[in-house]
Amino acid sequence: MTAFKHFCLRLTLLGGLASVGVSTLASAAIADRMRVSWYGPGFEGGYTASGEIFSRYDHTGAHPDWPFGTLVLLTNPDTGERVTVRINDRSGGALDISEQAARDLGTYDHGIAPVEVEIIEWGE
Repeated sequence: MTAFKHFCLRLTLLGGLASVGVSTLASAAIADRMRVSWYGPGFEGGYTASGEIFSRYDHTGAHPDWPFGTLVLLTNPDTGERVTVRINDRSGGALDISEQAARDLGTYDHGIAPVEVEIIEWGE
């Protein structure tokens, strides 16, 4: 990975890639740590920003900038548990994941937790 792509990845993991005008990177990216939270019950059955109906039982996520359809591998550094979420919504924070994804990742009881984040595939 070039130094520029690594720099851009670090920016996007911090939520700032769109602000520098870079729209695509390599399809896979290195892992980085960020804090995630979860959401669910109050949003069940409502529409996401992508137009899909939200289900707290799907492995989906919300991010302020990442394209819809982006696949993100999350790893709990304390337990090694891993889940893949698909970005289909927007958030005001860094990364929000569905209730089921948080349960499967082992971060549900924490509310907000640091996890390893790896972009598997960028959305359109």
